[in-house]
Amino acid sequence: MSEAALEEVSVLSSIYCGEEEFQLVHRSGQDGLVVHIKQTVGGEGGPDISLSFHLPPAYPSCPPGISVTSTRLSKTQSLHIRQKLLDQAAALPAEPMLHRLVEGVQVRVLLRSHTHTHTHTHSSTYPDRTVVLLLDHIRDRRRYIKLLERWTHQLQLSGMLFLGRSILLILQGDRLQVKEFCRLLKTVKIDVDSSGKKCKEKMMKVLIEASQAARVKPAERLQNGLQIQEDVQEHGKRMWKD
Repeated sequence: MSEAALEEVSVLSSIYCGEEEFQLVHRSGQDGLVVHIKQTVGGEGGPDISLSFHLPPAYPSCPPGISVTSTRLSKTQSLHIRQKLLDQAAALPAEPMLHRLVEGVQVRVLLRSHTHTHTHTHSSTYPDRTVVLLLDHIRDRRRYIKLLERWTHQLQLSGMLFLGRSILLILQGDRLQVKEFCRLLKTVKIDVDSSGKKCKEKMMKVLIEASQAARVKPAERLQNGLQIQEDVQEHGKRMWKD
């Protein structure tokens, strides 16, 4: 097993340190590792998602095996998420990717739960591209959000900002406009660093990118402009109450 894989497992055990969130199920030099991560997506009251990753000895040179189970999602939905994760893993560079895959599950479930109650407000125009960004930090909250709102308006994009354990930004709109938004995010001093000095969003990562409009169903389209989900836990209680 590579040093990069072992280091990644160590880091994940620190990130997912809640009760029963992380478990190293199996370790063998011949068979590799099996890592089990369990999360309640959307906070208390949301669906429990259990992810098992089989890391073969050659990982991350080859993608991991993945299984998905949930107490709230149907078998078909769980299989759909698993296939999306396998596709995402196959498309990622040959480097540690488990954290990005876990974040990808959170995004898909949060987006599904949010758009479930907002379909009547969506435009009939299909977005050309959907991307999900993982932001590093938001210290100057007022300035950061003000710029995000300005750029989504100017570029005619739809966006959803989730402020939880991870800071996630979902964007939908014209491919070139989404590209310009990402360029601005990385080149404009949008935030401040730990010393209070203005800085750029250099650590932003693209978790998910879908470019075929036909695959974006009406129920998966966001409202125009930027929406902000302040409290993901309360949001999860409302969305999964039924």
